[in-house]
Amino acid sequence: MLTAATVSTLTWGTAAQAHGTIVGPPTRAYQCWSDWGADHMNTAMQQQDPMCWQAFQANTNTMWNWMSALRDGLGGNFQGSTPDGKLCSNNISSNDSLNRPGAWRTTSVGNNFSMHLYDQASHGADYFRVYVSKNSYDPTTRALGWGDLDFITQTGRYDRATDITFNVSTSGYTGRHIVFTIWQASHQDQTYMWCSDVTFGGGSTTTTRAPVTSAPVTRGPVTSAPVTTRAPVTSGAPVTGSGCSATYTKGSEWNSGFSATVNVTARSAINGWTVRWTWPNGQTITQAWSATVTSSGSAVTATNASYNGRLGAGQSTSFGFNGTWSGTNTAPTLTCTAS
Repeated sequence: MLTAATVSTLTWGTAAQAHGTIVGPPTRAYQCWSDWGADHMNTAMQQQDPMCWQAFQANTNTMWNWMSALRDGLGGNFQGSTPDGKLCSNNISSNDSLNRPGAWRTTSVGNNFSMHLYDQASHGADYFRVYVSKNSYDPTTRALGWGDLDFITQTGRYDRATDITFNVSTSGYTGRHIVFTIWQASHQDQTYMWCSDVTFGGGSTTTTRAPVTSAPVTRGPVTSAPVTTRAPVTSGAPVTGSGCSATYTKGSEWNSGFSATVNVTARSAINGWTVRWTWPNGQTITQAWSATVTSSGSAVTATNASYNGRLGAGQSTSFGFNGTWSGTNTAPTLTCTAS
């Protein structure tokens, strides 16, 4: 298995006194909170997302406190301090529901994918370690142990930032797997460990979750965008332009808000890209990341960030945003122009 190479760091928002987690591909606690936080008493979860259902039944605070799964003073002795079967909870007993095997919801990734840390406190990182479960391991039948993992990469140091993204390159994985991540924060000796459930489907995929602007740390009302529907994700048809193509995918949708991701693929080697569209139903963008996005009425222009404009033939990158809608939220038609 190969190691990661390219890295990028971006920052927005004001740091709060909290911690962080991997939001793309999402950790188990973050996925449950993101999908069901405002609707966690809905018994439909028992059938639609049984692993989150059991986690909420075991301890709701595991999801409310998705930013705070840390341990102090491990001194780098991760394996010695974390028994087999306790990796996904970071050996925190109140989070033991995260260790249970089963059909956790997965994020589709390719052999090359990006990881996105959201950290309200902007701790930075001494490093990240990334592992992928072996092809012989079935996460639906057995809790994760150290012997079930292949080590993929250890990154370098990151400065303090609200958001850190880095790319991971693998080969030979197919189907359902766990991506196990260790974050050694640059803040005393604080260690975080998480499990993200993925399905490897080939190709290059950048996984990005919408940034969270506020985080509940105790049980109570969710103040971030509540997810109240379980509508299937809808995608706009890929539209080719000069040297590149762009595909629009709507993610979560709630009340008057929604999130979306645009994937950009180079048809030939390019140095930069611009994606344009016109909203069909008066939607507006409230926050964007991994691109410079400007709006003039219903017309939107998105240009690459400094770190994701140069792409080889067939390579892809993505950017995302949060927006508002009313009445109808139809996917727009995109055009992509390369430079």
